[in-house]
Amino acid sequence: MIEIDDPADPRLDDFRDLSTADRRPDRPGGRGLVIAEGVVVVERLLDSPYPVRGLLGVRRRVEALGDLPAPAYVTSAEVMAEVVGFHLNRGVLAAADRAPQPDVAELVASSRRLAVLEGVGDHENLGSLFRNAAALGIDGVLLGPGCSDPLYRRSVRVSMGHVLRVPFASAPNLTEAFELLRHNGFTVAALTPRAGSANLPDAGLRGRKVAVLLGSEGPGLTDEAIAAADVAVRIPMADGVDSLNVATAAAIAFYAIA
Repeated sequence: MIEIDDPADPRLDDFRDLSTADRRPDRPGGRGLVIAEGVVVVERLLDSPYPVRGLLGVRRRVEALGDLPAPAYVTSAEVMAEVVGFHLNRGVLAAADRAPQPDVAELVASSRRLAVLEGVGDHENLGSLFRNAAALGIDGVLLGPGCSDPLYRRSVRVSMGHVLRVPFASAPNLTEAFELLRHNGFTVAALTPRAGSANLPDAGLRGRKVAVLLGSEGPGLTDEAIAAADVAVRIPMADGVDSLNVATAAAIAFYAIA
């Protein structure tokens, strides 16, 4: 552990100004780093394949992590807030480089249950969805067009670090992805509330190789994606409720195909 009391110390640059220039590679100033917040999430980062570059925190939070594989910069909450750009109640951060992810073919070949996402752009929903995937035994996630970066800081936090353990792959062409899934014995099930869809509990998906197709938070799946799926399924709901949050709907679907 390295004591630091100067917020301008260049050794803290990995953690600087997170409120204005997050570490997404597609943001101006972003460096593609993975940022974990809080003891629990940092522990999951330390236990993941992502190479840890360093930690920043108050002493009691850093000491709670035990032996560390990288420099741990210990400072006051006030200095930490000045570096990060906001007061961090969780008291510790870790920064890591990205780890290689499988390509679509590798992920499909090694899986039995997958989530396929189209246009899921909300970082909190994406983080919740990955947390649900980890909890309910989903082997991986295919990220179709319009999806956000699952390693964005907010997604990592909301997932409670589980986005670091669920493999994912970019699938920019869903038609090609569906063909590959079918070639590997998967049934592609589009989750949609539209009339005429089969009720999820009655669709006969439990125990089979299934890829659950989930759409964006507002309009849901495109007509093209639903038409390309093998079956359209819906979650039975009470009258007057037309849909669920995508992460909530995903959790129900993941449980139904277990």
